[in-house]
Amino acid sequence: MKSLQRAIHASVLGLSLTLANHAVAQETLAMVVSTLNNPFFVTMKQGAEAKAQELGYQLIVLDSQNDPSKELANVEDLTIRGVKAILINPTDSDAATNAIRLANHNNIPVLTLDRGANRGIVASHIASDNVAGGQLAAQFIADKLGSDAKVIQLEGIAGTSAARERGQGFSDGAGAQNLTVLASQPADFDRAKGMNVLENLLIANPTANAVFAQNDEMALGAVRAAQAAGKSLLIVGFDGTDEGIAVVKRQRLAATIAQQPELIGALGVASAHQLLQGQALEAFIPVPLKVISQ
Repeated sequence: MKSLQRAIHASVLGLSLTLANHAVAQETLAMVVSTLNNPFFVTMKQGAEAKAQELGYQLIVLDSQNDPSKELANVEDLTIRGVKAILINPTDSDAATNAIRLANHNNIPVLTLDRGANRGIVASHIASDNVAGGQLAAQFIADKLGSDAKVIQLEGIAGTSAARERGQGFSDGAGAQNLTVLASQPADFDRAKGMNVLENLLIANPTANAVFAQNDEMALGAVRAAQAAGKSLLIVGFDGTDEGIAVVKRQRLAATIAQQPELIGALGVASAHQLLQGQALEAFIPVPLKVISQ
């Protein structure tokens, strides 16, 4: 009996040591997201989590709640935890500098997702080509309405690379297609703000017949504003979220310039893995875009 107990004890001890060694061996990555109050970034997180599990990493995900000071505090926390790499989706391309430099100072490699950073050392930026996406939106509006299109643009959060680049692409495309941009105003990538801003802009610009919203959340707010105003508008969003695509299929949203947030998250983790394996990374890793329309 004692021999059996000793054998069981030895087996349990061996299993415990094996599990403990596995836990020590499992490296930790981190992902700092601008906000998880947006379906796009939730999907991006899910893509990162699935790839981390596949590659055997623990992934810590922290929400910055669109607050640069919270973002910095999150990165400070992660430097103390000793993570191997940080994937950051910046709240603001300038404000993220402090967080990235903190990681740099602690020799933790940084990769940016969807939104870039203006300063600090970044191993790679994984994102869609936002400039090309803005151009696609302008081309779609021109194809549907011709040069008679009178467009209102709803901009994202000022200071983010996504808003700047999508706006640049749309401006270039609108100029090339001779579209008339009546007004362009920030609505901070937010659905309620998108609705409120467009309601006010429609009063000031009653001849508008098209809207380009720099993300699907604002586009869905624009759909509500158009309905409330009794106007038939060609509305184009950006991101290709599940809800945005569903509303396109219901023929209430004309189109969305579809990103692949799940792939952005997955590529972020895969790229961090490559980096930790000593492999070189491209400075920019593009993720394809496509137009989803009625």
